[in-house]
Amino acid sequence: MSWRHIPILARQITELLITKPGGVYIDATLGLGGHTKYFLGKPGAAGIVIGLDKDACALQLAKANVADGRLKAFHASYLEAPRILADLGLKAADGVLFDLGLSSYQLDDAARGFSFMQAGPLDMRFDNTKGQNAADIVNTLPADELENIILKYGEERAAAKISLAICAARKEEKINTTTRLASVIERVCPRSGKTHPATKTFQALRIFINGELEAVEAAPKMLDKILAAGGRAAFLTFHSAEDRIIKYALKDLAASGNWRLVNKKVIEPAWEEVKANPRARSAKLRVIERLA
Repeated sequence: MSWRHIPILARQITELLITKPGGVYIDATLGLGGHTKYFLGKPGAAGIVIGLDKDACALQLAKANVADGRLKAFHASYLEAPRILADLGLKAADGVLFDLGLSSYQLDDAARGFSFMQAGPLDMRFDNTKGQNAADIVNTLPADELENIILKYGEERAAAKISLAICAARKEEKINTTTRLASVIERVCPRSGKTHPATKTFQALRIFINGELEAVEAAPKMLDKILAAGGRAAFLTFHSAEDRIIKYALKDLAASGNWRLVNKKVIEPAWEEVKANPRARSAKLRVIERLA
């Protein structure tokens, strides 16, 4: 299966991040390698790009998509970046991109269980070789824990109602597919408007299962271990909880006097980009530079 991959804010990120000819850059969430292709396409810009992803399938697709020996791809979380740099004999990188959230190909692949638009197993793990999947969570956790997950990670006001509905439905039959979970939610939260009532619950389960917010919180704290002086870090976020974490973490770094906010005002995609790629509509870009 092939996917049409459109990297978001790719031109702006490349111009802001790739500043050193022949430098070492990290694509901390490689996905299908769309941003890396832009990085490597900037004349003389990148000596190598170290691509990291927890999704083994993504790595194979990215290597085929980029098809460039300057990409060094690793099946790893970006939290392992300091170790990988050391293993490669490198002290630090000249730039790093954190493209946070879900890749389009993961959302579109029914077998991964991220979307209720197609029937598929209720999985949602980025690395589907480890840990509990979404079916494990919705079929075993008590109602109060489910409510807390849906409220905290999905900011869903109907979290209590949805968690009780899930617990009632699983007594009749286990909830093992994306479409069954969506239908359980839709029964207690009838659809109104364009947004499906299951959207925030699916987001919440995905974020919880993959420990996404914890990883987002850790990312700014590790910059001093992976970035050289003069190096920049770019953060591309897609929902308010992620953006809040990054916004205040970068402000704290800048206040220390050792870092500089490259863009004080958040960068968002232009209307033309959103029209061409609706999944770009919630994207926000923040960039910080380590001072010499």
